Amino acid sequence: MHYPTAKANDKEYKEYRKALRSNMTPAEATLWRALKGRGVGGMKFRRQQGIGPFILDFYCPEHRLGIELDGDSHDYKYEYDEERTEYLRQQGIRIIRFSNQQVFTSIQGVVSEILNVVNEIRDPTPSPSP
Repeated sequence: MHYPTAKANDKEYKEYRKALRSNMTPAEATLWRALKGRGVGGMKFRRQQGIGPFILDFYCPEHRLGIELDGDSHDYKYEYDEERTEYLRQQGIRIIRFSNQQVFTSIQGVVSEILNVVNEIRDPTPSPSP
């Protein structure tokens, strides 16, 4: 399936994105404290970035990396999440997901995983096996 190139931050969703930024979940607020101000690997992240009809929790435009936090609102929405992830993949955006629980219990682990994924994006060649 091919999707047309998505429009970023469509004006139609501007007020909704603004409301989401003003009313972050506790997990989003926790991760944002780590990401903001280029706090992870010097990368700039945006909150509630619109891509086509979807809004990403966090987005790093430099590496085309989206971060989604899955809390109760994602329970039983597996098909929707898969469709959304496929759409974003077609736009050249890599999505990584973390549960709210991961953010609360191991923020350093989450940050490490983000850095690992960015390193894979920067250098996609697998290292040779010994």
